[in-house]
Parts: sequence; structure tokens; C-alpha cells
Amino acid sequence: MVSRARPRIRRGTTGRVARHRKAVAALTAVGLAGLTVGTATVLSQPAQAATAGLVRVDQAGFLAGDVKQAYLMTGSAVSGVSFSVLNAAGATVLTGKVGGTSLGKWSTAYPDVYPIAFSGLKAPGTYHIKVAGSAAGTSPSFTVTSAGSLYGKLVSDGVTFFQTQRDGSDVIAGALNRQPSHVHDSSASVYAWPTFAAGGSDTITSSDLTKLSGTVDVSGGWFDAGDYLKFSNSEAFGDITLLAAQRALGSAAPATLSAEAHYGETWLNKAWNQSTKTLVLQVGIGTGNSAGTFFGDHDLWRLPQKDDGDTATADRYAAAHRPAFLAASPGGKISPNIAGRVAAAFALAAQVDAAAYNPTQAAAEYQAAASVYAQADTSAPPKPLTTALPNAYYPEPIWHDAMELGGAELALAAQKLGHSSSSYVSQAATYAKDYLASDTGDTFNLYDNSALAHADLIKAIAAAGNPSGLAVTPAALTADLKRQVQSAASKAASDVFHAGGNYADFDVNAHTFGFLTEEALYRQASGDASFAAFATEQRDWLLGANAWGLAFMVGEGSNFPKCMQHQVANLSGSLTGTGAIATGAVMNGPNNTSNFAGGLGAYQTGMKQCPAGGTDAYNKFTGHGSRFSDDVRSWQTDEPALDMTGSAVLGAAMQETLGG
Repeated sequence: MVSRARPRIRRGTTGRVARHRKAVAALTAVGLAGLTVGTATVLSQPAQAATAGLVRVDQAGFLAGDVKQAYLMTGSAVSGVSFSVLNAAGATVLTGKVGGTSLGKWSTAYPDVYPIAFSGLKAPGTYHIKVAGSAAGTSPSFTVTSAGSLYGKLVSDGVTFFQTQRDGSDVIAGALNRQPSHVHDSSASVYAWPTFAAGGSDTITSSDLTKLSGTVDVSGGWFDAGDYLKFSNSEAFGDITLLAAQRALGSAAPATLSAEAHYGETWLNKAWNQSTKTLVLQVGIGTGNSAGTFFGDHDLWRLPQKDDGDTATADRYAAAHRPAFLAASPGGKISPNIAGRVAAAFALAAQVDAAAYNPTQAAAEYQAAASVYAQADTSAPPKPLTTALPNAYYPEPIWHDAMELGGAELALAAQKLGHSSSSYVSQAATYAKDYLASDTGDTFNLYDNSALAHADLIKAIAAAGNPSGLAVTPAALTADLKRQVQSAASKAASDVFHAGGNYADFDVNAHTFGFLTEEALYRQASGDASFAAFATEQRDWLLGANAWGLAFMVGEGSNFPKCMQHQVANLSGSLTGTGAIATGAVMNGPNNTSNFAGGLGAYQTGMKQCPAGGTDAYNKFTGHGSRFSDDVRSWQTDEPALDMTGSAVLGAAMQETLGG
């Protein structure tokens, strides 16, 4: 019998403790040698056998004006390689020379990576690249299309994943045939925080949980990741990304976006009780206790609707009657990282609804935002900051960014509703100053919301008439936005595949989608478009122009992860990618090879084996200390989450507003 327990995901921020999970060169005269547009030029073939090559390209496609680059990976040095771009009918529309100098070594197996520059391709259509000469290979298909089509699909697909994550009675069946689940969350009992084993473990050491008085309605909401836990911290961030995307896109937003954003807000409104000043932190437990007398969510592998009929004593906290835990005692001060994010989500909803001429709802959302923001414990924040139980699922070291964001969004909401915003502008500026003084070092993601906070505070200051005496200036905020983009762009300039993220650490996909948000926010604030090519490079890397040739968002292009550590996808979806899939899911992505030292382990009871035969097709592309494994057991790389997908939705939406 396979053990019921499985490792808990640990994701992390770059340069921080782990948790629950060269600008592209322009076409040169040499690169354009032999260039022919709109003809079927035949490339000459060498007499000797060609080396097999791998062509990596952004499978989602390009905008007409993008700097376009693909990559040729080879097992040995090559020279004199030509490329042709073919349209859907097989006609050659562009030819050129592959760059003659390798961008660097990826691995022993692939010591050379060469650039393929094809910015001359501008006509809309579907294409693929073929290389010939001393190396031969063919890319997956891609398109040249509009910003609304390219980025709009990413936004819409990301929203589809949020729909897949719905819990409660109001689920959307979708391609994966979701069914109502955890209906008893409508009267969940409240429990005291459990004690966990030392060393960041999520194993509970006590013999049982301690029930407190009262019940709460925490039905609905979204599952956090591949499991069925719900956290107010990650739910708030997910809702922030959806609402900010809706605000940015306006009438161009997909019809599903508003409904899904408000679905998340509805759950937050249940989690936050204004009358008792009580915030629910979490629903469910990850793992059971060390004595083995009760299990947690991660000890089971099942469809969520199975939980409501699970009467096993050992599953009493894992399935039908899940515990709820509070962020603080009723009326007590709340960790400022969570209070700031929840407030920001409500305030963004107020802005969206005020713009949609729903003033009554907007006023209620504004009041909810103000009430939770006032409960933030900024004088003596808990150490460590409250995030989840255990804290190791989401260890977070900073909070000024979240409070700056909450203040900025409250200020913008107040301005839309005709209220005074001066207090919130002042508070947000003070938190921004504190962030600049001590918290900088990360880029936009769940753990650092400062990019969105800076951009919206700049807008709030302008709308307030640029008052004097604030703790920070718009110029300083803009400079920090540039710092964040520049730090990633500098790394990308020297990376083989122009990746700005750290693919040997957790959460690289979330960070990289965050770069799309940051670049757009900085461009809007400054008018400086000098990082536009960098943003394109990051999108390219995420969607196929990487060593593994994978699009790290499910359903984009032809090659994407098929075996995520996601119970619904594993048990209801296709294991081949040819049928129902968890469209729009973004997973952790490549990770440090050290995280695989113990192997992937056994399959958990109930798991469907994926991939077939258990063979890791992507291990051969391991390089630079980074590995990606598309395997249902691979918590290190293959579990999707709300915050990762939310980063994709917002990043794509922001780029769409700029036309890319």
C-alpha cells in the first residue's frame, strides 16, 4: 500500500526562504544575408549529415512589431546554419542565417545555443521555423497576431483556471466536469492554531485540534493550488490581480473576468466580518498529526466532491468538516501583510464597481476595505508575519508593500466615490518610504506588491492635486519601478535564453509574469519604452523559448505540461493533453536540481500515473542547475497555484493595454 502522505509544496521568493511552492539583437546585415520575403527560396544543403537541432520559440506567438527571436540548441558547435520561416500552407516567407556565435553553454548535452532573429516577419498568420545546413530542426507553430488576440487569450485562459479552482456549490463544470464540493464549509467550526513540528514542518504535534466557540461561513472561494486548502492571503492576491486586470482592460476585458473577480471578493467578504473585526486566515489543514490519529488535505488524493461523503474518523479534519482558523482573535490587530492585501482587493472592487455605475456596491466594498485596513498591526507586527498554518507554506518577510498597496487603492476608491483621499494618500506614501528604505530586492509577485502599489500611488497623488509634504515623491516611486525592471533586464542580458527570473529557485514563472506587469507599469508612469524588448523576451521564455521547449501556461501553444500535481486535472482530465486539460494553469516552473536529490518518490494512493511509464522526458534538458519535471509527483516544478496564474492574468492584461 502506497503511503497516503506526500511532500508539501514549498515555494519561494528569489533570495528568500522557500515556501508552499542581452536585449535581443536587431537583424544584422549578416543575419539578413539571403533574406527573401514572400517567396519560396530553397536553402542549400551541405553534403555532410546535419546535426540534430532543437528550435525553441514562443508558441503563443508575436505581435507584428515585436523583436522576434528563437533559439537553436545543438549538441555540438555548428556554423553556416540557415533558417526559413514557413506559413501554414508550407510556403517560405522569410529566410536568413542563424547567428554564428553561440549565446553560451546550456549544459553538457547542449553546449551551444544560437539566436534566430526574424523580426522581418510582420504579416499576420501561422508559421513555423526550419533550420538547415550543418544543423537541422523544426519549431512548433506560432502566430503573428494582434495584442488583443495574443494577450487576450492568456487573460481569458487564466480566468478559466480560476473557474476550475472554485469551491462550494457555485462551481462551473467546465472541461474538467467540476462538481459542488465542501458544502459544509458554510458552517465551519473555528479552531485554535495547532502546533507544528520544528524545522518548517507542516506535521501537527498535538494529539487533536482544539475547537473554539462559534462557526463561520467560508463556503465558496478558490482552492489555493493543486490541493483544496483556502487561504485569505493568496485569495486576496489572486483577486487583486483579476480586479486590476479588469480595471486596466475596461471594455476589452473578457466577459468572464468581472464575474470571477467578484466571485473571489464574495468569499473575502465572508472571511472578513466587519462587525466582530474577525478575519478567517485559512480553511483546512495540510497534513495530519505525528501520532497518525488524523489526516490532512495533503494526505488524500481524490476529487473534491468526494470529501462531503467522507465519514472516516481519521479524515475528520481533511474532508467533510474542515477546520477554520482566524488570523487574530476577534477585534485583535491583524498581520499587516494580510490586512493590506485584503483591503486592496476590496478597494479595487470598489473602483471597478464605481466605474460600472454600481455606487451602492462600490460604497460597501470601500467600507470593507477601510475597516480591515484599520485593523492592521503596524506598530508591532507578528514575527514571523502571519501568512498560513504553518508559516512555512508562505513565509513572508516584508509588509510595507502590502500596506502601501492597500492605502493607494483606498485612495483611488475614495476619489472615485467623492470622498477625501488625503489620509490614505499620506499613509500609503509613508509605507512606500519605509519600503524604499528597507524592503527592496524583489519584483512583483505574491510576496512583493510594491510595483502595483507604486504605480497606483502615483495616480492617487496626481488625482489628489499633488499635495506637498508627502513622505515620498512620484519621481522616487517611478525610479523604484525602473529599478525593479532594470534588475531583471540586467540578468536577462547575460542569460542564454534571456530569462530575467531565477529558474534555479521557486516561483520563477510567477516572477517572470510579474516582469510583464512591472514593465507595463513603469512604461505608463514614465513614458519610457526602452524595456519593451525585455518584456517580449520574458513572454517568449514563459511560452516556449526556453531550454525545455515548454509553454509554462497550460493550453498555450502545442507543448505544455500535461502531468501537473493537480488532483482535479489528474483524476478528471486528459493525461495526454489531447482531451480535457486545466486550461490557463501556471505552475511553479523549473527549479533547483538540489530539490530533486531524493527523487520524485512513490505515487500517492489514488494518483493516476502521469506520464505513462513514469519517464521524465525533460530531464535531458537540465542545465544551469535547473530542472523541470512534468510529473504528477513533481511538487518541485509541477503544481499550479492561484498567485502564479494571477500574475499571468495581470501581466498579460497590462501588456495588452499597451499593445504589447
